[in-house]
Amino acid sequence: MYAKVIVDVPAKQTNRAFDYAVPKELRSWVEVGSRVGVPFGPRVLQGFVVGLSDETDVDPKRLKPIGHVLDLVPPLTPELVSLGRWIARMYLCHEVTALQAMLPAALKAKYERVITVGEESAENPLLHMSDVQEIVQFVHSKSSLTMEGLMERFPGRDAFLKELLQAGVLAEVQMVKDRMATKKALTVFPPKDLSVLENALPELPARANKQIAVLRYLMEHPHAIRLTELIETLEISASTVKSLADRGWIELREVEVLRDPYAGRSFKRTTPLTLTEEQARVFAPIKAAVAEDRHEVFLLHGVTGSGKTEVYLQSIQQALDMGKEAIVLVPEISLTPQMVERFKGRFGDQVAVLHSRLSNGERYDEWRKITRKQVKVVIGARSAIFAPFTQIGLIIIDEEHESSYKQEESPKYHTREVAVQRAIGHNAAVVLGSATPSLETLELTRRRRDRAKPPFTLLTMTERVASRPMPPVTVVDMREELKTGNRSMFSRPLYKAIEERLHKKEQIVLLLNRRGYATFVMCRTCGYVAQCPHCDISLTYHQSSRMLRCHYCGYAEREVTQCPSCQSEHIRHFGTGTQRVEEELSKIFPGIRVIRMDVDTTSEKGSHEKWLSLFRDKQADVLLGTQMVAKGLDFPDVTLVGVIAADTVLNIPDFRSAERTFQLLTQVAGRAGRHEKQGEVFVQTYTPDHYSIQHASRHDYTAFANQELDVRANLGYPPYQRLILVTFTHEQLPLLVRMAEAFVTRLKEIARPYMTRQTDLFTPVVTDEEFFHMDVLGPVASPISRIKDRYRFQCVVKYRGDDVASDIVSQTVAWFEERSAKEKLTVSVDVDPQYLM
Repeated sequence: MYAKVIVDVPAKQTNRAFDYAVPKELRSWVEVGSRVGVPFGPRVLQGFVVGLSDETDVDPKRLKPIGHVLDLVPPLTPELVSLGRWIARMYLCHEVTALQAMLPAALKAKYERVITVGEESAENPLLHMSDVQEIVQFVHSKSSLTMEGLMERFPGRDAFLKELLQAGVLAEVQMVKDRMATKKALTVFPPKDLSVLENALPELPARANKQIAVLRYLMEHPHAIRLTELIETLEISASTVKSLADRGWIELREVEVLRDPYAGRSFKRTTPLTLTEEQARVFAPIKAAVAEDRHEVFLLHGVTGSGKTEVYLQSIQQALDMGKEAIVLVPEISLTPQMVERFKGRFGDQVAVLHSRLSNGERYDEWRKITRKQVKVVIGARSAIFAPFTQIGLIIIDEEHESSYKQEESPKYHTREVAVQRAIGHNAAVVLGSATPSLETLELTRRRRDRAKPPFTLLTMTERVASRPMPPVTVVDMREELKTGNRSMFSRPLYKAIEERLHKKEQIVLLLNRRGYATFVMCRTCGYVAQCPHCDISLTYHQSSRMLRCHYCGYAEREVTQCPSCQSEHIRHFGTGTQRVEEELSKIFPGIRVIRMDVDTTSEKGSHEKWLSLFRDKQADVLLGTQMVAKGLDFPDVTLVGVIAADTVLNIPDFRSAERTFQLLTQVAGRAGRHEKQGEVFVQTYTPDHYSIQHASRHDYTAFANQELDVRANLGYPPYQRLILVTFTHEQLPLLVRMAEAFVTRLKEIARPYMTRQTDLFTPVVTDEEFFHMDVLGPVASPISRIKDRYRFQCVVKYRGDDVASDIVSQTVAWFEERSAKEKLTVSVDVDPQYLM
């Protein structure tokens, strides 16, 4: 039996599978998807089994055997192994990188040097020495022993131990281990024959009332119980229980327990709600697809407050009734607490939760619940798409337009594309939900990118539940505010609206998509601006810590009180961040209670849940934050939403800026008036006539989409052409420029034979047939030209037609890496990038 193994080694070797012999004793354990430890040169490395066969193209005598299997049950299913191959091909990354991305951090391999008995030690004459035999027997008795542990057991014999290593009696080998141990808890086990306890009672003295209480409790509750739980229940000490175990009446031993991030929390059970007419209309085709095991992708476009979540819940119930499993994805951790509450309330212990704010141990144990078939539903952020389910019936992506569904590190996959690919393999339905769908997804409902795949089906919900009205939106022109002398960050209409809500004891959500206190710090005398010494970006001032921070590399320094350039003390903080808004609110509305949610206040575990719970319990008047307060939150007393500056996203040099502005404004406006009380929204801007702001103020997605699609078509941007972003980084700028230009020259040479190749793909032009076309823009300096002391250049490949562009870029990267390896120049490829920065 032979295994094809993708080995965890750097650079170009990782896309090649190496053949290994499967030892007879491991044949029942090695499967496709197994993690194995394999010899690779002088090392032992982690590998993934991606194929099994009884034949090999290599001389069997030359094949090395698999050393050991790391898991009793393979962590990857054959379907996930196949998916990893697809991701590597689609997103131009190494296959091992794609496979590793599917595992929890606890299963990321670490390598340890351990001591074993040498292979040829049986013939070694040193073995006749008694002290050597003692050392060898000790090493034999240990499954994992470091050199430090050996020296600790035999102190003062370092030179002798080194001699044994040199003579081959002992050997030091590299072992592959996991980063996370299972959690164990001391557990009390009563005897199977309870008469043992009954007979033991008379043997205890009358004053041993606590030991008697333990025996009586176990007679009444004859099952295993954690020691900590027993101690808490009977208010006793551990020594009381241990003394009973010492006498052999009960057994005390460690038992593995799964960490539960929601231990001690109870979720109020809920029942399905009666669907509105619109909800029932969109639910029907989803239900039918799930019931018929039919792969179909639905774009559920529902206005904020239209009840998309209840459609999700009932669709999941349909999947569960069919004996299927469901994956639910949410874009940000801030959405997770309320979503978890609703899903746990509906499906109870059938739900596992996966997101980055869990500890590695909690995440690992939630993942193991999935592999052990203990749960049927997974809710989580982007990486939960890799949940190792084998019977997927439904995949839901909530707020599908969010850019956070695109992974920014390799493998740079888009969750939507991965979800569709998984669903094809399972004949599962996919539901993409949003009040502001991405234009790429919208366009997929209008045409087929690939004739072999069915088009996406558009489902719409245009009304809120109970026919509640959409909140009126007032666009405030801040230029007019300046003309009247108002230099405050709050316009007069917004100030008055906040005052009214405070008087009525209603709640307010304020959005400013910029954290910190001031955007930059400048000297008014000479114009000096505090810059990061490692990146080409200005430092942001944080008032609470009185520090200047770089939001790209993390560099920090104390606040500037005197200009380093001219020694002037005329230092001013320019721009506005969430910290400054919080300070200003406290000044002009004395006694106001503000909760600020941004990266600085939500870095601790459980902080999102804590702040949102306080706000829900009306412990605060204002929820102020960055975009994390704009989506998914549902509070009945929020009647006012204020956008402090609508232009922060609009002015970013990116072709998606208008789309992101519209989405953010629409999403945050949807937080107001979701229940009985009427809501109101104020949007402050210096560009009130921009079409994204105008359409958002009217809640008119269709009009915005049509206008923005016209702009994209004229400029040749997605969804009408696809993009590949290639970024080069190096510490020396001249070398970087020269190598980037060489890359683009070679890219055009490889592309030339393909440029007249016809495809039969449907494209946005009049005819169904289209010549493959590709443009290369650049190389040019990246918008942020230096990060962490490395200069950055980039080129953008724009193409339409078939996916041969990926092959062209892949060939060029392979050519380039061979020539740039000595220069330590890095190249990063992003297929379908969300940001061009």
